[in-house]
Amino acid sequence: MDDHDGKPEPDPAAGAGAAAPRAAAGETLAPAWTGADEAEASALPGVRILDFSRVLAGPFATMMLADLGAEVLKIERPGSGDDTRAWGPPYDASGRSTYFDAVNRNKRSVVLDLATPAGLARARALAAEADVLVENFRPGLLDGMGLGYEALSRANPRLIYCSITGFGRGERAAALPGYDLLVQALGGLMSITGEADGEPQKVGVALVDVLAGLFATVGVLAALNHRERSGRGQRIDVDLFSSLLAALVNQASSYTVGGVVPGRMGNEHPSIAPYAVFPTARGELVLAVGNDRQFASLCEVLEAPELTRDPRYATNPQRVDHRAALRADLEQRLAARPATEWASRLLDARVPAGVVNDIAGAFALAESLGLGPLVDLPDQGEISVRLAKNPIGLSLTPPTYRTAPPNLPT
Repeated sequence: MDDHDGKPEPDPAAGAGAAAPRAAAGETLAPAWTGADEAEASALPGVRILDFSRVLAGPFATMMLADLGAEVLKIERPGSGDDTRAWGPPYDASGRSTYFDAVNRNKRSVVLDLATPAGLARARALAAEADVLVENFRPGLLDGMGLGYEALSRANPRLIYCSITGFGRGERAAALPGYDLLVQALGGLMSITGEADGEPQKVGVALVDVLAGLFATVGVLAALNHRERSGRGQRIDVDLFSSLLAALVNQASSYTVGGVVPGRMGNEHPSIAPYAVFPTARGELVLAVGNDRQFASLCEVLEAPELTRDPRYATNPQRVDHRAALRADLEQRLAARPATEWASRLLDARVPAGVVNDIAGAFALAESLGLGPLVDLPDQGEISVRLAKNPIGLSLTPPTYRTAPPNLPT
């Protein structure tokens, strides 16, 4: 997520009761809510979501909800729109950034200049008819525009207002920029990622943004369920920092319960062995041996029964205590064959194992497993946009893929 520092401040006196707004230069005041998606056999028919978010966490959440049938209006600034529209290469065949494509399908774009009275009035009018508003502006910025929760909920008590911030809405937190890399550093994730003798590493995707987007999605669904019973909307607060701390799971409880501060271990696991990446005659092999039965089967496939009789490796705690010796013994035997052959043999013996795929290999595997990982969305005639599918499988109201990510209206 990011902040809009330096954005011109709007006229705070401009209100929804002003005369009918007129579009400023570079601004489109239509479309409004259409209800067009209500006919879809979906989980969220008729739910209207006003998406003020940018970059990743918020747009990911609103796309998840759009896939489930909600009608999403994406509010973008004139001229440039969402920052990720310029984050390329690569670009799709229509010239859009593939980063933008990743989190903006099933939405319609509305260009509004929130620094103008007309843009503010239009935003308030859309919020008055919305079920959900999602935003990730700098804390307090929308309040100063009359687009904060207190102001909008007075006009629309059923509104569910979801704010995604970097570090919360406190005065000190508001001064910290909410970028995924920074949160990975401050939140401890980088301290447990990377080789033990190497520098801290970020995860290969903006994982904290994705996690926050998922927590925001869960929060919106919970609030919609509560409103169904009570008739009342509510405020949802999700911050990247808390999202990461919650997602540290066993690494966090090592500290909070056991008083142990975890460190970097490369691809090793702090509590399981062998659970890591190993070199072979050709390529790398992942072993994820979670119990003694699997370890015995591993030794059988490796034609190394002596390892099962070694008291250092009799149980998982003993293997963890002697992980360095175990790694040396396994590497010596794994050097006899390529990773693909070992993976096939081990899987036949019900030992969790596999090769390290690149992204292309990962999608190819998903196709071979019949998972149907990709969806094609028609865009500008014969051009289509191919994206990863929504992973939620619902037997009666599955995700739908109605429209490609929107171009910025002109």
